Amino acid sequence: MIRVLIVDDSLTIREYLKEIFLMDGDFQIVGEAKDGFEAIEKVKTTRPDVVTMDIQMPRMDGYEATRRIMETQPVPIVIVSAAWIPEEVETTFKAMKIGAVAGIKKPQGIGSQNFKDDVSELIKTVKLMSEVKVIRRRPKSGRTIETDQSKATTTGSKNIFTFKKPTYELLAIGASTGGPPVLQNIFEKLSPNLKVPIVVVQHITSGFLNGLVDWLNKSTPFPVHIASENQKLLPGNIYFAPDNVHMGVKRNKTIYLSNDPPEHSIRPSVSFLFRSISDAFSSKAIGLLLTGMGKDGAEELKKMRDRNAMTIAQDKKSSTVFGMPGEAVRLDAANYVLAPDDIISRLNYWIG
Repeated sequence: MIRVLIVDDSLTIREYLKEIFLMDGDFQIVGEAKDGFEAIEKVKTTRPDVVTMDIQMPRMDGYEATRRIMETQPVPIVIVSAAWIPEEVETTFKAMKIGAVAGIKKPQGIGSQNFKDDVSELIKTVKLMSEVKVIRRRPKSGRTIETDQSKATTTGSKNIFTFKKPTYELLAIGASTGGPPVLQNIFEKLSPNLKVPIVVVQHITSGFLNGLVDWLNKSTPFPVHIASENQKLLPGNIYFAPDNVHMGVKRNKTIYLSNDPPEHSIRPSVSFLFRSISDAFSSKAIGLLLTGMGKDGAEELKKMRDRNAMTIAQDKKSSTVFGMPGEAVRLDAANYVLAPDDIISRLNYWIG
């Protein structure tokens, strides 16, 4: 049984979430909390496997509670927020930056059109996140250090500057569970002289993409967009695939969108993007596969490598879920398997 602590200031929401988890049969509700202070104490006394955390609460909000829990009694925390409140969505991503493992929207009522899908996504996410091994976050001057996740885990890194510098035209990134804070970290530290456009497929709960883009626009130095049909890619700009639509790139560096069937049960898919990049740019592209569940994008990253593109997978130690990058490693699809800080160093050399 998965031991769950439910944190929400609304008794109605707590009872609603409790009913959803108990009906599934794989969960045990070990406690409830109505604000951040209670959450911190209940984590200590009930020792849950996973916490579902609301954002807007009295006395102490979910962001501050997450920060304190990850510094003192680390446990997987899933932010369950209202996707229709922009400020709450933005705070969800900030909470992921300081240690929350995932963010998901609160399921709508039983009579709503998306009720079954919302509940299924909640149950799947909480089950998976309950198995994630989290680390203690150390505070420093009001900010969080990412501890030892930034250390390189691959060999040969000392030789990065010994070969002729290649020329690349585009960076394509795929990410899923745990991706938003890694993307923010990479974009924040990339050279302001970035010479190429960046295209991204991020698996994300419907309704959260606008909040993610807003957060990245505020916290990173580059313009971040939700891509549109026939949009021209500009150097130093970042483009995210829209909700529920595949995104590809043509050789003339314009976006095309597609309603083709989902791949790996998801749309937009990383596979669709990487395949288009491989076909259009061959050796002139960089492919980066970050943390995430499943296998989306792994085979296509191998195709990119076979066509002499530069390919990178995030390493296991720094990944929230080593699914997608792990499959890429298994397929020998990555030239490099690296932690985020080493990824940033290489990107700044190649395209900064």
